[in-house]
Amino acid sequence: MITLLLNLLWLLLGGVVMALGWWLAGLICALTIVGLPWARACFVIGNFALWPFGQEAINRRELNGRHDLGTGPLGLVGNVLWFVVAGWWLAIGHLSSALACFVSIIGIPFGIQHIKLALIALAPVGMTIQPITNKR
Repeated sequence: MITLLLNLLWLLLGGVVMALGWWLAGLICALTIVGLPWARACFVIGNFALWPFGQEAINRRELNGRHDLGTGPLGLVGNVLWFVVAGWWLAIGHLSSALACFVSIIGIPFGIQHIKLALIALAPVGMTIQPITNKR
């Protein structure tokens, strides 16, 4: 119930705008054909940016315990290309939204979430979105 409430408040505090930013970046990547691998990631992270509470971004190497295409050297190259082309402006958008959220005490959890998304925006290749599970 709390997760639903936080997600609804999130939509008002920058979630919709930043999700649209991710989807726009995905659309631009898809139009270039070369950017198709990044386009899929943009749409997945855009959905995460729209509804982040109750989910988390995890490195696939930590999740699976092995390397794959996105977590190895090609993933590093992909992240560098992503940062140069689109990552920095999505990160700036999330940081700007975080600063706006930090103005009030109620907005602090939302600002923290924007900072987490800004870090994902810098290097999304090799990440996956998973539901948060209680590990007891």
